[in-house]
Amino acid sequence: MQEKIYVSKNDNSVNNFTSVTEAIQSIPKDNQTPVTIYIAPGIYHEKITIDRSYVTLEGIGESNKDTILTYDDYAFFIMEDGLKRGTFRSYSVFIDAHDVTLKNLTIENASGDSLSHGQGIALYADGDRLVINSCNIIGHQDTLFTGPLPPKEIIKNGFIGPKQFAPRIHGRQYYTNCYICGDVDFIFGSATAYFENCTIESLRHVPEGVTEIGKEIEIDEESGQHIQGYITAASTPEGEAYGYVFSECHLISNECPQETVYLGRPWRDYAKTVFIDCDMADHIHPKLFHDWNKENARKNVLYGVYDSELDSDTNSDADEAFSGRADFVKKLSSEEAGCLTKERVLSGSDGWLA
Repeated sequence: MQEKIYVSKNDNSVNNFTSVTEAIQSIPKDNQTPVTIYIAPGIYHEKITIDRSYVTLEGIGESNKDTILTYDDYAFFIMEDGLKRGTFRSYSVFIDAHDVTLKNLTIENASGDSLSHGQGIALYADGDRLVINSCNIIGHQDTLFTGPLPPKEIIKNGFIGPKQFAPRIHGRQYYTNCYICGDVDFIFGSATAYFENCTIESLRHVPEGVTEIGKEIEIDEESGQHIQGYITAASTPEGEAYGYVFSECHLISNECPQETVYLGRPWRDYAKTVFIDCDMADHIHPKLFHDWNKENARKNVLYGVYDSELDSDTNSDADEAFSGRADFVKKLSSEEAGCLTKERVLSGSDGWLA
């Protein structure tokens, strides 16, 4: 039998909690019973850790905009020890358990623009069999981290945070009917993650008129424009069959100039990211993916695109549509794309979601 817990900021009756954190902590740490935490409309300014398994957090407003889980930590903040907070301590919501579902919520890092604040994770999702359904995930740089961390950091102290020394457990994550926004590397990490019917919005990273912004942002050689962002930065472990799959997603931008956003770049050399039957607006760069100036990555990544309306097996329009892609980006065949179903990618040995 499924247990039900209720959270409301305005109702502190015996059967209700007034904070999400209190509701989670009321569940036994070794929980094995499905529990749903129903969250009433409101703004919950909490830094939330979900460290119980078999838990669902569900907003009970009419819209996912009605129930907002928000916090405002950011990477550039100087901590008491003199170090920057860094990326992995900046999260608003942290999933540190298996079999967790989030539904009908807005999850937000409200710290502000990434030029001033650096990375700010809205959702740090580290676990197996995670479902994120009909949620808004809002931030700027590094909005959504699909853990685990890569095995080793490149920059000293780059992994400071709650899972810095934890075993790396490769998990599967399913995102459906979600809205995710950001600018630089705003979907990143090592998990196998399937994004279905999601809206992915690229925000402008460099404000109009700004010319000096540091070494991290590339200037496009042909157009002279600032590159405004990278949607993904996968760190798929070597040997993993699947990384990120985006299926029937909508890539939009109301702010970025034409051809200034890449679909992704490799955080680690074996990154896997494919886009299947996705609508892409004109903010997407014709090269599609960037190599992050990593020669080894060019040899080892799997970056691919497929559009069934431009079936790459039968229609020369596909060649024209993807003709500008970088030479390490693969134009998938219909057979290759057909093998990347949700069931195939996520089922694993336990048949999850199959």
